[in-house]
Amino acid sequence: MIVRTWRGWTRSSQATAYEEYLLRTGFQGYTGTPGNRGAYFTRREVEGDRTEFFLISLWESWEAIRAFAGDDPAQAVFYASDDEFLVDKETTVEHYEVFASA
Repeated sequence: MIVRTWRGWTRSSQATAYEEYLLRTGFQGYTGTPGNRGAYFTRREVEGDRTEFFLISLWESWEAIRAFAGDDPAQAVFYASDDEFLVDKETTVEHYEVFASA
């Protein structure tokens, strides 16, 4: 299994709206892709007027990740209105191979 992570930040005043938007777009995209084994969409308030979103997804293979992300799985996937919410974002993602779990 492979874990894929990404971070993005909104203004705190837009956090709830972005959360709702993510559930309609990214969460559906992640969990609707064959080979996805789960997704955790998290958020936390950070310094200033910012909310950090940390997305964690689980994938059965690199082929499943490519089916979701395209030919370059290191690139983040964005949706049409992300820039209306995000004040900062990672344009690449991190991948980790799972060697143990419980």
